[in-house]
Formats: sequence, structure tokens, C-alpha cells
Amino acid sequence: MKKVLTVLGTRPEIIKLSPLIPLLCERFDHVLVHTGQHYSHAMDAVFFRELDLPPADHATPAVAFDPVPTTLARTFAPRVDAHPGLSGIYPLFDARDAFAARLQLAQAAERTLDVRYYIWRRDISGTWLLQTLCSAADRGVRVRLLLDDNHTSEIVPLLEALTAHPNIQVRLFNPFANRAHRWIDYLTDFPRLNRRMHNKSFTADNQATIVGGRNIGDEYFGATKGMLFADFDVMAIGPVVDEVASDFERYWISGSSYPLGALVPKVNEAQIRDAIASVTERQSAPSDYMSAIRNSVFARNWNDERLEPVWASTRMISDDPAKGLGIGAPNLLFQTVKHVIESSTVQVDVVSPYFVPTRVGVDVLAELANRGVKVRVLTNALEASDVSIVHAGYAKWRRELLRNGVMLYELRRVSADSSAEARVRPSSSSSSSLHAKTFSVDHVRVFVGSFNFDPRSADLNTEMGVLIESPALAQSIEAVIAARVPVAAYEVRLSKSENLQWIERRQDGSVTHNVEPGTSAWQRAEIWLLSMLPVEWLL
Repeated sequence: MKKVLTVLGTRPEIIKLSPLIPLLCERFDHVLVHTGQHYSHAMDAVFFRELDLPPADHATPAVAFDPVPTTLARTFAPRVDAHPGLSGIYPLFDARDAFAARLQLAQAAERTLDVRYYIWRRDISGTWLLQTLCSAADRGVRVRLLLDDNHTSEIVPLLEALTAHPNIQVRLFNPFANRAHRWIDYLTDFPRLNRRMHNKSFTADNQATIVGGRNIGDEYFGATKGMLFADFDVMAIGPVVDEVASDFERYWISGSSYPLGALVPKVNEAQIRDAIASVTERQSAPSDYMSAIRNSVFARNWNDERLEPVWASTRMISDDPAKGLGIGAPNLLFQTVKHVIESSTVQVDVVSPYFVPTRVGVDVLAELANRGVKVRVLTNALEASDVSIVHAGYAKWRRELLRNGVMLYELRRVSADSSAEARVRPSSSSSSSLHAKTFSVDHVRVFVGSFNFDPRSADLNTEMGVLIESPALAQSIEAVIAARVPVAAYEVRLSKSENLQWIERRQDGSVTHNVEPGTSAWQRAEIWLLSMLPVEWLL
């Protein structure tokens, strides 16, 4: 016989009781919470704190389409059929190629566009891409946009307008109940709101998808005069697209995904064009950027039908969306990543902007290095990092990693124009910061996705990526690292007295820095103090 406990109380009483609910769940098969208005399952009550989040029809079935092949299907099917069991992978190293790829897929779509991101900026690239999605909806394409709610404040007015379109649906992951004063929710509902959807995918007609580290914003696509993020995506065709499409579906109907219309007031359909136009008018004229996108290598090759993919066995790995509610830990992406890295026998190259290895990660990498595996890590130097406290979480492990033979490289804050891929930068004053999340193992296996090597990706946020078995792609990534690192990164070493040193290589020779370069004494003291705080699990 199942044991069921029903907890009755007012909303404030339930909030006070919520820390005890996990203990009650261990003693009873079902724990129901009733506030006098409606019942909730106990685990939902723990994270939603009964803060007036509306009931949502999460299980709304997707629209079924007639099995008529689209233009994308007719274009890619012959290539896919010629490589049974393999997926075609197009690396997108260049920022403008990455944006052009998204535009081309949106413009070519005839049936569906399933799009999900952690951040979507209200800037030139973000607005341009929203306009393209809206144009696709005008053609009859069903557009589904799933965004994490943590960074939507500036774009909600646009999203409200878009949802008035009959072919556009917008859902928010782990939404804030208090839309005007989100900080209140952080105080009362922190365990849930601390968990975010970090997944990123852009899928057209279930025929092609883009997966990787880039969010939607000018800093990710080379359209800003400030910080530019050096990032990495891949566009894929073939069997892995079905895996990404299925994963999108389970996130779309998950208990954390809420229709925007259930959270904000509905708007008049006439506001769609007005809202988008008003944003476009406030942006500086992007004619030079638009020209750079249309003349990008990807756009030219797409138009000339000269895209040549790397064919490889590829599988998607992804966290269960239930991780966003803290319910269980099935099939965590981190466990797969850890297993793949531990299987290395020759070489591991890790690229991560927010590298916080923790005790577990240090032990894994040290064990590899101690048994003869060449282990190299590329992350941001403090001068190039946009999150100081995360750098503190990495800095305290540097000596131990180096002692065990792990090689560390830190990307400098350099002018974006000095990189090999910078062809039409908006301003020579721009500088770059690492944002790519990838690793290669034994020259044959590559991961590309949203996963940072930090506790937040491992334990709190939902993540996804693709694992590709391809010597050609692994070697191309290694070649990019080999070309980039010597001119743009410090090599971190230990002196004979075990003090940290940063080796900077210049055209006229190398320079050894005995203190962290590009930083002040105050910054270094701040990092040391931050590293002492017991907050590593949040980083």
C-alpha cells in the first residue's frame, strides 16, 4: 500500500515548511501540498515555492506534418544516404560564419524551426535573427523558441509581440514568478532559480542543426566594438539531428517550460512589426556587418552548394531537463564527459572559458598526466575573464595541476584584429575572450557543446553537446589551438621555487612574468580572497 501525505497550509506556511519536504519525501511515496487553491506535487512545491507560477499544459503535442520532403531534406538526403550511420559536421570557428549559418537555416526552413538558448540579446544580431524567424513564420513555418528566463528582461517586449503571431510559440525555462522584481524570487526561490537551462541548439525542418557554445548576441558573432567571444559551434546533418530534435521536444514539454503567454499579458498582433522595427531603428546602421555576413565563407559556400562536411559517427549527449528542478540525476552529461576523458591513452586537450576543476577534476587530470597522457588546458587569463569569482575558483588549483604535469594556457586579452579569423572587425579597439567549450581525446574524439568544466555545468545547469568520432575534426581543432595559443595565450609554469610564472611569446622573443600579467595588486588580492570563500559549488 502506498503511503500518501497531504500537507495543508497557507502559502507563507508552505514556504516555511519547504526545507522539510525532502525529508518527508523519503518517508512517503507521495507528498501533496495544498494551499487552499490547488494541489502540487511536493518536489514541485520545493522549487516553485507556490509563487503563483500558473499551471501550464506542458504535454501539448507537436503538430504533425505531412511527410513531404522539404528543400533542406532534398538537399541533404543524398549526402546522408551516401554515408549510412554517419552525420555530416561543419565546424563553425568563425563568428560570422556561425551567424550566417543560422540565417541560412532560418531562411531555408519550410516546416519547423526549433530554437533554444540561454541568452538572447536585444542587439543587432539578436534583432536580425528574430526578424528572420518572424519572416519564416510568415511563410508558414512553425517557430518554437525556448529561452532560459535568467536573461530575458530586455527582450520580453519583443517576445510578447512575437507570440501574437499564430506560427510562433515562446516558452521560458524555470521562469521568474515575480516578473517586475526578480530579486525577490532569488531570495524566496533560490534552489530552483539557481538552476538554469544552458543548452543551445538551432534546428531547421529536422534536417540540420547547430550545436555549440554560442548564445545569441553581438559579442558572440563579431558585431560589437567591445568584448568579442572566441567561440565554437558545429552545424550537423544526418542521424544526430533526430537526436537533437527529440531532445528539444523533451525540454519543450518538461515541467520547467512555461508558455510566455501564461506569464505575461497578451499583446496586440499589430505590435509584432512595430516592436521589431523600433529596436532596429535604435541600432547603429549595421550595413558593414550585414555585408560581412553575406560575404562570409559559409554564406558563399552555401549559396554555391560547396559546403563539404566531415562525416563521422556522432551522438548527442544531454542532461535530463528534470535537472532544472533538482529532481534526480539521471544520465548526467558530466558522467559521460568524465568517462570519455578518463578513457584517454595519448592526449587530452580541454578548452573551457570557465574552468573550475574542483577536487574531482584535478584528480582526474592529474591521474591522466601521471600515467603518461599529455594533458593541455586552455582557459581565460584573469585579464580576459568576464567573471572574476570563477577565475578564483580555477586559480587555487593551478599549482597542483602543474605539479602533476598538466599543461596550462591562459588566453590573453588581445585585440580581436590580431586573430587569424578577424577579417572585418567593427573596431580595432575590440578585444577577445575565450567562450568555446570543447575537448578532444587521443586525436580522434571531439566534444562540442555548452558544457563548461565547472560545478555549475556539472551539478546545477542543464547542458548538452555532441560527441564526434573524427580524426579529421580533432586534428583541425588541435591545429586551431596550435596556431592560436603561441600568439594569444600565456603558458603558465612553476619556477624552481614553485612560484607561478606566465610565459608570453612575442615576435621578438618570449617574456616571463612573475606576477599575473595585466592585473593590479588589488585584483590579485581580490582573487585570493574570493578563492577562500566556500562557494565553489556555485561557480
